Amino acid sequence: MEESMPMSQPKPSLETSNHGRPDVNDGSKALEVPVVSSDIDDIEKEPAVNEKGQVDDHELKHIEGPDGTSKAYKVVRFRPGDPEDPKNFPKARKWLITLTLSWVCFSVAFSSAVITPGILGVAAHFDVSEEVALLTVTLFVMGFGIGPLIFSPLSELYGRRIIYLTTFGVAVVFIIPCAVAKNIQTLLVCRAIGGIAISVPVANIGGSLADLWRPEERGVPMAAFSAAPFLGPVFGPLIGGFTYESLGWRWLYYLQLIVTGALYVAMILFVPETYAPVILSRRAKKLRKTTSDDCYVAEHDLMHHSFGHIAQVYLTRPLKLLFTEPIVTLMSLYAAILYGLLYMFFVAYPIVFQEGKGYSAGITGLMFLPLTVGISVGLVFTPFVNRHYLSLRAKYEGLPPPELRLIPMISASWTIPMGVFIFAWTSYPHLSWVGPCLSGFPIGVGFVFVYNSFNNYIVDSYQHTAASALAAKTLIRSLWGGSTVLFTTQMYHNLGYQWGSSLLGFIALVCCLIPLGFYRYGAAIRKHSKYAYSGEE
Repeated sequence: MEESMPMSQPKPSLETSNHGRPDVNDGSKALEVPVVSSDIDDIEKEPAVNEKGQVDDHELKHIEGPDGTSKAYKVVRFRPGDPEDPKNFPKARKWLITLTLSWVCFSVAFSSAVITPGILGVAAHFDVSEEVALLTVTLFVMGFGIGPLIFSPLSELYGRRIIYLTTFGVAVVFIIPCAVAKNIQTLLVCRAIGGIAISVPVANIGGSLADLWRPEERGVPMAAFSAAPFLGPVFGPLIGGFTYESLGWRWLYYLQLIVTGALYVAMILFVPETYAPVILSRRAKKLRKTTSDDCYVAEHDLMHHSFGHIAQVYLTRPLKLLFTEPIVTLMSLYAAILYGLLYMFFVAYPIVFQEGKGYSAGITGLMFLPLTVGISVGLVFTPFVNRHYLSLRAKYEGLPPPELRLIPMISASWTIPMGVFIFAWTSYPHLSWVGPCLSGFPIGVGFVFVYNSFNNYIVDSYQHTAASALAAKTLIRSLWGGSTVLFTTQMYHNLGYQWGSSLLGFIALVCCLIPLGFYRYGAAIRKHSKYAYSGEE
């Protein structure tokens, strides 16, 4: 689900910088760097020639250690147009990376929902209740919220690629015991572990996109990423319904294994390290080796903290953002409600179409097609929305206010409750399938514009802590989304098809006020924020 975050020259403090601590052991000389004082005197800039004969920009700095002594370090930076700067990658390569990561995010969401048509098959096979079988969805989706708390901050410390490959690889492996499980306990435990491991792309891809694309370029790539969490779950029951009818519930897991396994290979081949601080750290490490000069460092080589301090800042920061930043709190709540609505549909559609109209699991899966079309239409119009944003952006010197990203959300958010109310009041068993089926179209359109605006707004507002802000959003979104499937059946049976859906529609309607509020007051809120990006490069 992740444009290098604009690299203003941050103060050397772990609280205010997203520069992590690298491995500074180059195999020959250990780099000893004192704790950076808040007073760093910039002395001069001079070019250095690397082993490829290219010019490296570095800045000579005197840094005062805790003992009062000062030492000069050559702080390596990207030079203008540097080909190793991810922002300067060829556009085709940036799109290859973006689409690969978006498909990975799609596979994560797909894996969460493809098993829903086979829930009754799992319940019958292991002789458990439907609620217990639904835990295969709940535990997996809740894992999406736990994993990012650990792995998103670690990506800011050690880079994106190693975290992607490690966690996604573990997730692929744990699909195998799910497919061959002999008891429900094995299935539930492996789904929980798989959900935690596979969660990293959902939260980290926003950071990767910020590594690759400049703010004015970000709109369309972010839309591709934003659509993945919705297209994946929609295609899940669409494909899973016929797979379950033809091959049984175990093949729903084999299907996941095929999709995620292929994308894991694609990640290995096409997704390089994109996090600028780690790239610069590796460059400094090479320069220390080739020049035998241990004064070459990267900016975040100078960040010298205990592991306890790193854990305190990076592992708790998403929670701090969630509970202390109104923008993160309310936008995460909105995202959670929409995500819960989507997962409720995975239970509500079978109730309306299978219970109410007697359709098969495969035909019920086809009812998700208008939702898919709506999401696709939203994607088609995204370039025009981005063009409108660029026209507004041109009126500002420097970075424009992040609140401009909310305009599409304000306009399109109303289509979601509209679609939910159509679904509610056309879902009578004696009425045609057309009404509840087509209601997914406006919902799908709204999902794309709302989520695209949300992700862009968060990244623009919290540049240096965007990955942690997105992790906070993913936490609450996943906890709520995973929980909703457990009570949707009871809610629809107790309230009825119409009022069960209408309750969701009224909640979605109230949420439409959130972007309006931030469009009006967002700038004032960010002005008093400890974490929000200042907008100065």
